[in-house]
Amino acid sequence: MATFSYTVRDAAGQTRSGTSEAENAEILRRRLQEQGFTVAEITQTAAGKKRAAGGGWGRVKLGDLSIFCRQFSTMIDAGVSLVRALDVLGEQTQNPKLRRILLDIQQEVESGQTLSKAMSKYPKTFNNLFIGLIRAGEVGGVLEEALQRLSGFLEKDMELRRKVKAAMTYPVIVVVVAVGIVVGLTTFIVPKFIELFRDLGVKELPWMTQILVDFSDFLKSRWWMGLIIIVVTYMALKYFGTTRVGRRVIDRVKLKVPVFGKLHHKIALARFSRTLGTLLVSGVPILQALETVAGTVGNGIIAEAVMQARARIREGDRINDPLEKSRMFPPMVVHMISIGEESGALDSMLGKIAEFYEQEVEATLQSLTSAIEPVLIVILGFCVGFIVIAMFMPLIQVIQNLTSGAGDSDRGAGLE
Repeated sequence: MATFSYTVRDAAGQTRSGTSEAENAEILRRRLQEQGFTVAEITQTAAGKKRAAGGGWGRVKLGDLSIFCRQFSTMIDAGVSLVRALDVLGEQTQNPKLRRILLDIQQEVESGQTLSKAMSKYPKTFNNLFIGLIRAGEVGGVLEEALQRLSGFLEKDMELRRKVKAAMTYPVIVVVVAVGIVVGLTTFIVPKFIELFRDLGVKELPWMTQILVDFSDFLKSRWWMGLIIIVVTYMALKYFGTTRVGRRVIDRVKLKVPVFGKLHHKIALARFSRTLGTLLVSGVPILQALETVAGTVGNGIIAEAVMQARARIREGDRINDPLEKSRMFPPMVVHMISIGEESGALDSMLGKIAEFYEQEVEATLQSLTSAIEPVLIVILGFCVGFIVIAMFMPLIQVIQNLTSGAGDSDRGAGLE
């Protein structure tokens, strides 16, 4: 969680300034608007940026955090004090980053700070969901249960990410191999053929061959221009993604792009359901839970729909109505949430929704992988075939010229 300074105008038109903590600037903007303010400016403070960096120690793998939560829960359940448990876990963890963080948290707790407050110093390691569950466990006196739920959530999240990475591994390898083959052929093989054509006296190349020759010359002599174009494009897109408009555009494209858009949408819905269900079953109030979910769902458009639902709930509405109006949540999700809300088992229903969409993601990944493999092979075959045909067309032309020349000579000898 980062710290932001803001400037707003109240209903009377008076300007007010202050600072507040939030997952990001967009969530803080919506929170202030819900309170009836008109937001003029929001900027992240220098202290907030330093805190957002996680103390300079970077990220810790989800697997390390999951193991930490399991072990921490077992030790707390066994009656070990917080300070002693943090000391033991800090010594035995294999991750040096996590070790340094845990030792610092131990000192904070020993000096009288709450565990959730001490962990909030490292938002890159312990996100809003983590802090919210720990705080709920502290308030309810069930810290070991909160840690168990958190570990289960992290394991599910790791499993989902592992499936996505595994499904994308083969296509990435094929693309890298294809690019390597094309670059190798155009930079080493094509120039040798060009020298051969010149020795044979070919003056005008076919259009396919000329395109290939121009591309080969570009890679050999102007490769740095291509590198600059790639780097500049990447930096421009990255900067565009940091702006408010840019984030919205990119997140909307992620949802609308063919094939992969549906996959991204299902992943976001699975994460929304799993996160919200975990928070609610741990005793986190629904308004706080929805704000946390908006910061962890992974898509700004869906996060905006969640924050709009939060604003409507504050006014007394039910959660399913604003979700349905956003059109970001399928009717099945809306109806199941409505049934869960009416029966008082919303957390259980959200867990079932999460399981359904996690299975949908797995099925989509399998079908996507099966469809991508032949497509990539066809593309690779097309690229190699284009190069081969482009190289042999001048040779065929030379052979035809030699054949026609020999035929003319024979006819001339016959006339004599």
